[in-house]
Amino acid sequence: MIPQSLRALLDETRGQRRAEWSSRELWLANEPWGELAVSLQGAQVLHFQPAGSDGDGWLWVTPTPQALPGAIRGGIPLCWPWFADERGADESPDRSGPMHGPARKAQWCLEAVDEHEGGVELHLSPTERLHSQLVPRTVIQANARRLHVELITEHVGETPIKLSGALHSYLAVADSFACRVEGLAGARYLDKLAGFAEREQQGELAVRGELDRIYHSNAEVVLDDGHRRLRVARQGSDSAVVWHPGEAPPDDTSPAAARRFLCVESANTRLDPVWLVPGAQHLLGTTLSREDSE
Repeated sequence: MIPQSLRALLDETRGQRRAEWSSRELWLANEPWGELAVSLQGAQVLHFQPAGSDGDGWLWVTPTPQALPGAIRGGIPLCWPWFADERGADESPDRSGPMHGPARKAQWCLEAVDEHEGGVELHLSPTERLHSQLVPRTVIQANARRLHVELITEHVGETPIKLSGALHSYLAVADSFACRVEGLAGARYLDKLAGFAEREQQGELAVRGELDRIYHSNAEVVLDDGHRRLRVARQGSDSAVVWHPGEAPPDDTSPAAARRFLCVESANTRLDPVWLVPGAQHLLGTTLSREDSE
């Protein structure tokens, strides 16, 4: 589910082009293999719809995005180099950096667009330095079968850094409170709504209201909203974050619009932070595909 104004831009696109939406520069593709929209603010995938799929894409975007310099709620925001308020990599004197880090509001440069396997591969990097020792880059691959996003961090400094982060995926659903997330049964999790109390998932996860959990699991999961079964695989991640704000969403969306997404995120959190040493790299990835795809 995406705003009508973004839908109109995609309908006007033939092949690949750049366009402006909500005062942001976008890269758009409308190809035989499907559709893709990426914002250069935050290197953020806003829309993906493979050829032959029903509905209006696999990702949700709020119909009322914040004005710049605010971030866009929806798609796949990059939380880097920390997740939430776990500011291990925050270099500000009082650790007062922005929630989820600076990457999601930064401007990124599209360095390469490569055609491959009946799809496309994009390479992006920030236009300005976001950290004195850590350098991120993003790779986005899309074709008729899947969407794959990688957030790669290289340590170019001299001292170890504690890194966290997330690919904060807003997945489009028919009704948030009728969803099931399969594959987490028996996993331990931290319940952020109960002061990070540690609990164990009993059976499959049924979403019935506000939810904010960090599961200690690297298992592939399936999101079933009663109409579509979407596989979510993760790379370089032992934390699966499942989040929905319930009936009181943030100011940049309405309760009705919020009933059309569920966040299932590939993440590194307090459960699995990454200690990155000089010269090392870390890859955090997520792959979305239909359950019936090969």
